[in-house]
Amino acid sequence: MNKDQVEGKLKDIGGKIQEETGKLVDSKEQQAKGLKNQVEGKTQEKLGDVREALDDATRPPPR
Repeated sequence: MNKDQVEGKLKDIGGKIQEETGKLVDSKEQQAKGLKNQVEGKTQEKLGDVREALDDATRPPPR
């Protein structure tokens, strides 16, 4: 796992918590912020997946 994958996953989880908290306190604003953070987190995580795949593809094979 690389930095983007870890940070993206944490942001996604934080967004889910924020969205659920918004539902509990009946705050549409907090729900929307939570959803935004989830999208950003998933995007960052996917970016990390791509970077890791590129690193694997360009790494020389072991001897």
